[in-house]
Amino acid sequence: IPLISVISLSEPGDRMDTGALICFISFRVHIVTWNVGSGIPPDDITSLFGPGVENGSTDMVVVGLQEVNSMINKRLKDALFIDQWSELCMDTLSRFGYVLVASQRMQGVFLLVFCKFCHLPFLRGVQTQSTRTGLGGYWGNKGGVSARMMVFGHPVCFLNCHLPAHMRNLEQRMEDFESILQQQQFEGGTAVGVLDHDVVFWFGDLNFRIEGYDIHVVKSAIENDKLPLLWEKDQLNMAKKSESVLEGFIEGPLDFPPTYKFDVGTHTYDTSAKKRKPAWTDRILWRLRRTGSPVPSHNSALQRGLTSWLGGATRVSQHFYRSHMGFTISDHKPVSALFSLHFPFKVNLPLVTLEVEKEWTKFSDATVKLSMAHGFQRSSWDWVGLYKVGFKHHKDYAAYVWAKSEHSTQVTFSEEDLPRDPGEYILGYYSNNTNSIVGVTEPFQVHTALTQLHSDSYRMLILSCRASSGQKNAHLDRKRLTDM
Repeated sequence: IPLISVISLSEPGDRMDTGALICFISFRVHIVTWNVGSGIPPDDITSLFGPGVENGSTDMVVVGLQEVNSMINKRLKDALFIDQWSELCMDTLSRFGYVLVASQRMQGVFLLVFCKFCHLPFLRGVQTQSTRTGLGGYWGNKGGVSARMMVFGHPVCFLNCHLPAHMRNLEQRMEDFESILQQQQFEGGTAVGVLDHDVVFWFGDLNFRIEGYDIHVVKSAIENDKLPLLWEKDQLNMAKKSESVLEGFIEGPLDFPPTYKFDVGTHTYDTSAKKRKPAWTDRILWRLRRTGSPVPSHNSALQRGLTSWLGGATRVSQHFYRSHMGFTISDHKPVSALFSLHFPFKVNLPLVTLEVEKEWTKFSDATVKLSMAHGFQRSSWDWVGLYKVGFKHHKDYAAYVWAKSEHSTQVTFSEEDLPRDPGEYILGYYSNNTNSIVGVTEPFQVHTALTQLHSDSYRMLILSCRASSGQKNAHLDRKRLTDM
């Protein structure tokens, strides 16, 4: 592939880094973490995702949950059907054009990654991992789940953790986090470990507490908006100064009240007999690798030169870091943050390009021309899916057709495969080798005339089958009379 085909130095709306000679392409990621305390999902969680989801300025949404109900009977039901929390997130985000890219569950610890469907071909090498640390590594109520992928050519990792509780367990929290980092290894590429990625987002119920002050001092600081007084005694803030495993991790200012522990159903801090001290247990941090990803090229000398010229390293800026105090189903409040990832270059050539008519009004329009990027390995199990805009995941298709042999350059949907509902659709090429969609079209219209033709054809087929069945039954009846 010619290098210029996969490198984008500037696009409409990209931000110029004034300290350099190049444009950094921004990619917005919204992260939510919430310990839901085995609660039943609320009716509406749209507010967790901010205005960027509704107006389309957010490119990716990542949801980390802890303490999702994982009782045996609930786990069995979830194994047969999509769990309530995943279903709610998909229902909410699919309305705005976001599709599930990756998911990982370890008992009550969940990780869900969504992106705008137009980005699907440029999220590659998606892998997930999980590490149990509860009961000495035998139980998954505590630990970490992660998802990693190449985002427009840059390795990014999302790590959702639920670390040990209680003030006294600071050392155990640090040991468990280090164990998670050591155990989680990914296949292929240069980013084998979590910290090998250009960008790592670490979030979850990290369970760090506020030391030194008693509950009355902490509550007084919260009520009088003296939060900086508490920052100094926050265990995570103090550990970042002394623990080598936390080197390089960055967090925005904690300008919101501690998100734990509340009486369920209220906005009141713990009034039970235990009277837990309020704490910022729910956190979102990030870490950058010192050197960025090399520019993709078959020419090593050109690769070194362009990587140096382009600046190399991805940058991250945080737009906000906030809590959502209105939710009361748990003793924790959800926390969210919006980031921009500033890429020095962008691998934006799809592995498969699909050409299709902009409007489907007759059956002959349902033909798709395929063009493969040089070096792309096809499989006989690849397929082209027809998706109605608003689809939830790669299996949520209205119809599909096998991509046939390695040498075929087009596929056609049969009449019986065409959708009955008119509306806006896209086509996506699913690669069995990469387990992902590697090419998509722009949305196009499937018109009422076509769906009406499909319905008429379907009715004719039914009538034909009934007529054939009736003739067969009449023949059998005549045969029985003859045999009597």
